[in-house]
Amino acid sequence: MQIGPYRIDPPLVLAPMAGVTDKPFRLLCKRMGAGLAVSEMTHSDPRLWTSAKSLQRMDHAGEPAPVSVQIAGSDPRLLAAAARHNVEHGAQIIDINMGCPAKKVCNVWAGSALLQDEPLVARILGAVVAAVPVPVTLKIRTGWDHENINAVRIARIAEGAGIAALAVHGRTRADKYDGAAEYATIAAVKAAVRIPVIANGDIDGPHKARAVLDATGADALMIGRGAQGRPWIFGQIARYLADGVLLPEPEPAAVGEILRAHLCALHAFYGEDAGVRIARKHLGWYARDRAENTAFRHIINAATDAATQLRLTADYFARQGPRGTRAA
Repeated sequence: MQIGPYRIDPPLVLAPMAGVTDKPFRLLCKRMGAGLAVSEMTHSDPRLWTSAKSLQRMDHAGEPAPVSVQIAGSDPRLLAAAARHNVEHGAQIIDINMGCPAKKVCNVWAGSALLQDEPLVARILGAVVAAVPVPVTLKIRTGWDHENINAVRIARIAEGAGIAALAVHGRTRADKYDGAAEYATIAAVKAAVRIPVIANGDIDGPHKARAVLDATGADALMIGRGAQGRPWIFGQIARYLADGVLLPEPEPAAVGEILRAHLCALHAFYGEDAGVRIARKHLGWYARDRAENTAFRHIINAATDAATQLRLTADYFARQGPRGTRAA
């Protein structure tokens, strides 16, 4: 898949997720096979750009190209300024958030709330595309609710405005993350426009990835929750799509090494105190499908320093032994 001058290969994209797709996680997923990793959303309000959280979100030092940064808001002028600001700080692709279903986002007429106002969508897209010399992409849902499915109309607006690629989550805003994603609307979007279309929603493994591509005809796949605690999913899907080979799940020892590197990156990026706290949710995701999940969560939540967190995590995975066994 091509986004402006950038070839996204493999055509697998880490979805932007608030509180998840920080720099350590983006780098990890890229190392493990993601062709593109989109940052957490950055607010368009310039008063927030100097906060500690925003400065961390805009830290792209050492991040391999292309660097994709998502912006959120509802004012075309402010979004254009936010796009320019992020390009000045290293963004090579700007992504606009019109897909977030969170109440606090929609209540300020941002995220997926914007799908209710197609003229405003057109003004936003036109302003941002005109503001920056880099490709601009867009992430949407299928519509506001099932009585208002308008993804095809939004896609045509996006294509007309010069959007370089479009990601579509196969749910409405009203669905949030409930039920199953539907892909017929994504297929209709793909048939309606010539720009690259990225299918998103419930992609949790190689077989599902193949099925979604077949159902939608999409140019690429976007993976969000399926990558939480399983960053190797990108490599597994890429291999299966390339030659039909199903790679096994990594052995516990390999997972432990991946996790150790992830923890060290979090501690270094956020500092020890914040890094230890932020790492807890990632540790929970890594362990959620394992037999001793509850006991492991209790242990890791008790760790208050980096050294203890690393030691307890290493001990846990060392006790697991090969897949399906537990060391004595």
